[in-house]
Order: sequence, then C-alpha cells, then structure tokens
Amino acid sequence: MVFSLFKKKKNIQPVEDIKQVEVVSQFSAQDNTVKYDAIENSTLENSSVDNGAVVSWSERLRHGLSKTRNGLGKKLLGIFGQGKIDDEIYEELETILLSSDMGVDATKNLLEEVRKKVSLKGLKERDELRDVLKSSIFELLKPLQQPLKLNVSDHKPYVIMLVGVNGAGKTTSIGKLAKYFQGQGKSVMLAAGDTFRAAAREQLMEWGQRNNVTVVSQDGGDSAAVCFDALQSAITKKIDIVLADTAGRLPTQLNLMEEIKKVKRVINKALDGAPHEVLLVLDANIGQNALNQVKEFDDALGLTGLVLTKLDGTAKGGVICAIASVRPIPLKFIGVGEAIDDLRPFYASDYVNALFESHI
Repeated sequence: MVFSLFKKKKNIQPVEDIKQVEVVSQFSAQDNTVKYDAIENSTLENSSVDNGAVVSWSERLRHGLSKTRNGLGKKLLGIFGQGKIDDEIYEELETILLSSDMGVDATKNLLEEVRKKVSLKGLKERDELRDVLKSSIFELLKPLQQPLKLNVSDHKPYVIMLVGVNGAGKTTSIGKLAKYFQGQGKSVMLAAGDTFRAAAREQLMEWGQRNNVTVVSQDGGDSAAVCFDALQSAITKKIDIVLADTAGRLPTQLNLMEEIKKVKRVINKALDGAPHEVLLVLDANIGQNALNQVKEFDDALGLTGLVLTKLDGTAKGGVICAIASVRPIPLKFIGVGEAIDDLRPFYASDYVNALFESHI
C-alpha cells in the first residue's frame, strides 16, 4: 500500500558603559498561582503547594498536557477500538499524526515502526495497536531526553545563553530557570542582553527581584557588551551560573542573526569555553514553524539544547516528534503552565504517559 503521506505536500511555514543593578527584593509567592516550595534536582515527582494540597510534577504535567491529550491523544485512542488491524487504520493513523504537527518525516518513521512491530508480534486486533504506537513514540523521543548537567566545578561561572524569537517565552523561561537552579543551591546572575526591547529588560528585572539575584542591565545599545560585563562581574563574585538573555529575532533576519553570533563570540572572549550551553526557546503553539527555527538557529549558533514552552496551550503537540525525527537536539526543559516551577526537565516516558494517561 502507498500511504497518502507520499502524495501530500504539507506547507512548512517556514562596547559602552554598563549600568549594573543589584536586585535584592524577595520573591513573593502571591505573584503565582502555585507557591514555590524548593525545587529538587533529581526527580520529576517534586511537589508544589496549591491551596495547601501537594501536587506532584506528574499530575501537573498531565494537567498541562490536557489540551494536547484532548486533541491528539483522544484522536489516537479513538481509532483503537474493536476490529481488525487493516490498511484503513493505518490511513486513519497517518491522518491524525500529520494533523498533529508531527510532520512528514516523523509520521513516516512512526508508521514504519508500528507496522514492523505489528508484523513481528503477529498482532491482529486494533486495540493492540495502542501500546505499539505508545512505545514507538517513546523510542522516537527518548534520544531528546538529556537533562542539563551543570559542570560548575570545571566551569565557573557556567554560562547559559538563551535565544529565540520574540513571544516564545524566552525572558520568562530565564526567570523560571533562575529559580530552578537556586533550588539546587546554585548562585545565579542574569544578563539582560535583550537591549532592543525595553519591556524585556523590565521583565527580567522583575524576575531578578522575585528570585533575589543580580541583574546586569543597561538602557540600550550593545547586547554583547551587557553579556561581557555580566561575565566579568560573575567571575569576580564567584557566581555559579550566568543566564544570558538575547534579543528576539526571526531566523530570516540575517543581520540580526549575525549580531547574535557576535554575542556568542564576545561571551567566549570574556570566558574561554563559554557559553557552555546555547538553548533555543520555542513556543509549542507554532507547530512546524518551530522546526524551521530549530534548523536556522542550530546552523547559526550550534545549539546544545531546546526549551519548549506553552505546551499547555496546544491541542496538537506533535512538534516534539517532528524535531526528534529531523533535528534531534536535546530537549532540556518543557513548560506546561504559568507558575514559577512549571518549567522542568523533559523525560520522554513522563510526557508519553501524560499523553496516553497510563504507564509504558
């Protein structure tokens, strides 16, 4: 049988004076719907406090993926009813996967893997396909599961440069990461390198106040200069981690992409070997366009990881599979909500379990 996969064409949309600000205000838990209670380092079962109730990360992930599960998940489960496995179910499965932003490559790979497992196991009934598909998605995503490992003993400060387009949630993710690393007992400094957007600096300053960390900022000018100054200050103060914000830009804006390459070079001049991580922040709601961003930013900067935000807002959710098939860059963190601890390391099994509401 020739899948319609091979017939369809899916449109893929495509140095000056620095003002350093010491921020010392305490974070107020009232600013978030979920109160922060010491993020730990080693497990996804860390708990948060919500109106006095302990909520595990698995439950929070399941809740955050409710739109995806009600969209993609329910469509998948809907075809695994009574009946025999035949060509019709593979066509239905193909349509669902393609419509979920998984893309042609991921859809093709998953269908081939599912058909191979069905043949090897001699499966006949449709309801047996569920676990086969689930395990195939897990195997596709597992290579992306590479949580960030800080090597502060050899690299201090450990420099993490964050990039992405405006609106992806980059500055907010930096604030959440600052709190996450503080939960591991690390000292953190923020570099307000998005000098083109005043609101970004103000937003980062607010996160600095919430997290009680130093923010290095200036009123305008050169992003590279801000990052350079932040690193010099972090070295002097023996800070463990520097999170460097950068100006949001579309990968098609070649002049701005050259500017961000300059920021990376300047960071390296300030500290040999830095940045130790270059993370691209992506909005899960933009579908296949996220894959284009991954390719362009990776080609320009050599990405070491991804941060996928706003998974709680999409009913498709297949873009993770698309990335895994075409450009399998480690997915370091995923975001499933607005609270300060709703950004956590990505684990493939937890994601798939939350999607299918059972265990692998």
